[in-house]
Amino acid sequence: MNRQELIRRIAAKATLHGEFLLRSGAISNLYFDKYQFEGDPELLREITGAMTGLVPPGIDALAGLEMGGIPVATLLSQHTGLPTVFVRKEAKAYGTCRLAEGGSIEGKRLLIVEDVVTSGGQILLSAAALRERGAILEDVVCVIDREAGGADNLRQEGLTLKALLTKSDLESKA
Repeated sequence: MNRQELIRRIAAKATLHGEFLLRSGAISNLYFDKYQFEGDPELLREITGAMTGLVPPGIDALAGLEMGGIPVATLLSQHTGLPTVFVRKEAKAYGTCRLAEGGSIEGKRLLIVEDVVTSGGQILLSAAALRERGAILEDVVCVIDREAGGADNLRQEGLTLKALLTKSDLESKA
């Protein structure tokens, strides 16, 4: 599937029009329902296949953020052969009490994987918690950058965002 077809398929499957409150607190008349493309196995396979070129060299593991980043990271792992850790919004208070499940993160160079980035707020919270636990973080990849300041906010904390698609890409097809 070429890039234009991928944009068309994601826009058709996941773009909603209306009034939506975003995690950042902003109101938007355009919403990207990530679960629509994450729940479609063929489309998610195409998305993550296209994302392999965004993975920088030297990564030890993919860090899928709860909840939407987890399916993306899991399938991206299948394309790249990199292991995946599953990052909770907060460490659970029972069992292993870990923030990241699936492998050690201390001293490991992780690539944060997210579905849609608006302000980058959850990424920043998760990155701080991962760094406290010894992870090395420089890069973030996502399926869609809403172009709402997330890349700049991440840059201020030493993180570089690479997006497969942007809001502008999808608006042209929505």
